[in-house]
Amino acid sequence: LQKMTSTFLLIGHLILLIPLFSAEECVICDYFVLVGEPTVISCPVITLPVLHSDYNLTWYKNGSATPVTTERDARVHQQGGLLWFIPATLEDSGLYECDVRSLNHSDQKTIHLTVFKNDNGLCFNGKMKFEQKVTSANTGKIICPDLEHFKDEDNQPEVHWYKECKPGFLEDKRLLLEEGANAVFIHNVTVQDRGNYTCRMVYTYMGKQYNVSRTISLEVKEGPPRMRPEFIYPKNNTIEVELGSHVVMECNISSGINGLIPFWQVNDEDVDSFDSTYREQFYEEGMPHGLAVSGTKFNISKVKVKDYAHKFFCHFIYGTEQFTAYIKLERPAQNIQCYLIGGGVSFVFLVFFTLFIYKIFKIDIVLWYRDSCHPFLGKKVSDGKIYDAYILYPKNRESCLYSSDIFALKILPEVLERQCGYNLFIFGRDDLPGEALISTADEKIRQSRRVIIVLVPEPSCYSILEDVSEKQLAMYNALIQDGIKVILIELEKIQDYATMPESIRYIKQKHGAIRWKGDFSERSHSARTRFWKKVRYNMPSRKNGSSSGLRLVP
Repeated sequence: LQKMTSTFLLIGHLILLIPLFSAEECVICDYFVLVGEPTVISCPVITLPVLHSDYNLTWYKNGSATPVTTERDARVHQQGGLLWFIPATLEDSGLYECDVRSLNHSDQKTIHLTVFKNDNGLCFNGKMKFEQKVTSANTGKIICPDLEHFKDEDNQPEVHWYKECKPGFLEDKRLLLEEGANAVFIHNVTVQDRGNYTCRMVYTYMGKQYNVSRTISLEVKEGPPRMRPEFIYPKNNTIEVELGSHVVMECNISSGINGLIPFWQVNDEDVDSFDSTYREQFYEEGMPHGLAVSGTKFNISKVKVKDYAHKFFCHFIYGTEQFTAYIKLERPAQNIQCYLIGGGVSFVFLVFFTLFIYKIFKIDIVLWYRDSCHPFLGKKVSDGKIYDAYILYPKNRESCLYSSDIFALKILPEVLERQCGYNLFIFGRDDLPGEALISTADEKIRQSRRVIIVLVPEPSCYSILEDVSEKQLAMYNALIQDGIKVILIELEKIQDYATMPESIRYIKQKHGAIRWKGDFSERSHSARTRFWKKVRYNMPSRKNGSSSGLRLVP
């Protein structure tokens, strides 16, 4: 706590002590006691020769040659160099002498004892008070003096305090009772704190109880203006603490006032009342330029679950104001950085892996989706088309080495119609005799969802007039008018498309072509081969599959 300037000017219990070094000189000292209360008088022999030698001390009443009795059950007796009055009466007022003798020294002192009564209606006598002074805006201390000889069985007097003879003033939160020092601390002293303070205790002697009281007149002096105190820490903040760990909860404030003491509370209880394992400690440090830092802290040796549910409030009182700040404990947030990095890397890897798998197995995935999701899809609105594909192929000439007729008229129907359930229009198979070539081709292409063009490397095999007209009409309708998707199938690798029609070159450049690598055996007629999967991928989905078990969805 701060150093305080308190001047004790004893009116009711003044001891004037002047050391003497001559045996013939005497000092008269005044003692005052309330009637009916016990008091004890010590002999003011304070000379070094006496203190460091064997001596005898004897008390006498008013110059009597008969010493005061040493019987402890006597109301007035001497014991251990002290003169006891248990209790004092009005008749005890007067002079008393203490005689001190040693081998080479003697002293005699005179004591004047006054036994007084309280003023009418008061618990004190206005002329018999101790005076103490404190400074405003500081922390003051009111001391109950001269109780060292009146201790109970536990060697600790129980002192009760009154202001202007009324109890209850200690309910002010600025006041702190310091029992061990028989004192009261006043934080942030104000002029309203001046007045008469009475301290009273009960002293038990030989089975009887007696009151021992002192009255202090407190004077408040105006102190210099001070800076407004403020919290250094906490700042209404949250700290992360692991369950079961040790933590020090510290609160400190800065001000120009010595003796400001912050204190901790939880749920409006002092921390040591909230949890008996908490131990609060106060401290104070002086700083340059008249500043002071005071604080309090307590240890939580092992953080419990309940500690996370409460705010720990630190308070201090300045004048008539109370200031509060808090700390809240919370469990540390998990370090998710590594999880984020790992999750991000995994996500990127998953995306690339998915794209890689999709690129490789895109055709199989799409075909599987068509087959698997068909039962769960609603009925598709009709697009007005009759055919799934219009087949356009070069008519074989005797000089051609490629069997485009076999592929178009036998293999394509076998796989796409019988196995996959598609409906094809193959010119030369499905047209009626006598129909006009151009009008028939135009009508059938409009009724088809796809156009399949079978290509062979040798230009002479498809450069016949009817083929050219049919191809041009098909290209025009597919690319310009209806936006029909065109599927190119190469029966052999075509090295050079320069001799091909411009529309073929355009489709090849934009969509590519599917190359036939099989033969004309039945092994190449399975819809599950890679070639036919590519063809089916580019074909529209079907509502109904074939007898082979393939299920294609629209």
